[in-house]
Amino acid sequence: AAPAGAVSFAVKHTEGVSMEVVCQGRAEVGSTPSSGTRWPLDEGTVLRFSMNRASTEVNDNKVTVSFYAEGGQPINQAGVFLTGIGISLDVDADRDGVVEKNNPNKASWTWGPEGHGAILLVSCDKESP
Repeated sequence: AAPAGAVSFAVKHTEGVSMEVVCQGRAEVGSTPSSGTRWPLDEGTVLRFSMNRASTEVNDNKVTVSFYAEGGQPINQAGVFLTGIGISLDVDADRDGVVEKNNPNKASWTWGPEGHGAILLVSCDKESP
């Protein structure tokens, strides 16, 4: 997707985005949007980005990739707006009839009437041949 004549690229991103560039089989993490690091635009170079947390509104994060020609002349930019979606399996982890998002017993399980943790019933029978 790089424009013709591009030999390197740089990436800027908002605070809620993490990024990683894999060049020549070696991963480099770009931690700050203003790092100014340029990577060669070689075959096999991969840019990975992800969200650190759920968004507070639609399109609240952005990644901008700037492309450069030989000699460092800017050619073009491409941008992507991102919306992070939070997914959580909330359960009645302490079995008191209340589903809580941040119950400390959510990550463990103890057997018995005084136990804690989710009880999952799985249907493993064949409904049809």
